Amino acid sequence: MSDPSHTPRAGGLPIAIGTMAGAIGGALAGEATIGVLAGFAIGVVIAIVIWRRDRRG
Repeated sequence: MSDPSHTPRAGGLPIAIGTMAGAIGGALAGEATIGVLAGFAIGVVIAIVIWRRDRRG
């Protein structure tokens, strides 16, 4: 088997952290669901940026 030329980066961590941080922030503001959704969306955007940069090289 051949080794890949580079180690791929993981993008799941920003999604998990964003979701948890959004839940906590939303709960403190009285809107936990909106916080979860906003945190998840921000995490997905960060994961996409990581994925796009990783594909380039």
